[in-house]
Amino acid sequence: MWTKHKLCVVRPVRFAFASLIMVGYGAVAEDLEPRSYANTPVGINFLLMGYSDLRGNVTANPSVPLKNAKLDIKTVVFAYARSLDVWGHSGKFDVVVPEAKLTGSALFAGEPREREVTGLIDPRFRFSVNLYGAPALSLAEFPSYQQDVIIGTSLAITAPLGQYDSSKLVNLGNNRWSFKPELGISKRMGPVTLELSGAGTFYTDNNEYLGDRTISQDPIYQTQVHFIYAFSNGVWGSLDGTYFAGGSTSVEGVGNHDFQENTRYGCTLTLPLNRYNSIKLFASEGAHTRTGSEYDVAGIVWQYRFGAGL
Repeated sequence: MWTKHKLCVVRPVRFAFASLIMVGYGAVAEDLEPRSYANTPVGINFLLMGYSDLRGNVTANPSVPLKNAKLDIKTVVFAYARSLDVWGHSGKFDVVVPEAKLTGSALFAGEPREREVTGLIDPRFRFSVNLYGAPALSLAEFPSYQQDVIIGTSLAITAPLGQYDSSKLVNLGNNRWSFKPELGISKRMGPVTLELSGAGTFYTDNNEYLGDRTISQDPIYQTQVHFIYAFSNGVWGSLDGTYFAGGSTSVEGVGNHDFQENTRYGCTLTLPLNRYNSIKLFASEGAHTRTGSEYDVAGIVWQYRFGAGL
């Protein structure tokens, strides 16, 4: 079984809108998501469509004895988000539905195997709220807002609704739930914004692993750091990095000694088209991989926003 896709976001043109989706492919814990904790005027809706191309070795379960794994995953993502007033604090809700085509080959028990599959990746639902430094504001009130320090939190949930065949090692879905609570802080200094966040991803068991066996996975813990620079006319760019560790698995209670410890880095560029539309370009690659996924990914996201008197 190889992992699921992660989503990257496009930000609106002239406001410090929060991150909405990640577009990529890999473990849930591995995402690189700048501007997750920023203020957004209440009542704005976002429609997003993204495309990404990933190439490399991506495994959700490093204990699976695959060698020389090479895969190509082309993913289209559809997403909807809405900014909220959460008891006087700014927040948002988003849902992300990705569909992918996966083609790949690997050696299993010394024999070459190939896999080609198209279908849904497990959808993700997320709720976030800024607890400090980002009050809920209308579109008319927002121009007077100046960010200093923002502290926020979020909970992302993936549902086991993606493509899954219990007789196959490689699937697009994981046939289990995951829950990712996160705490983040954002500090603005003129055109520069620094962000730091910490999260843990917790998994339920998959009871249909290679038939009717049960596979369990320990939590994966992650930190992210982002250096964001705002240019003129709503353009902004970001240098992104993440470190994550954990995720050891066991099958029928027998440990696989597959503790993960990986580092990734990437970059992001958002370009406004007009008041309602923007485009985001992103790319990332692995810096160090002890166990788990080694891959490069690049993509593009289009975002349309409406509502709240825009």
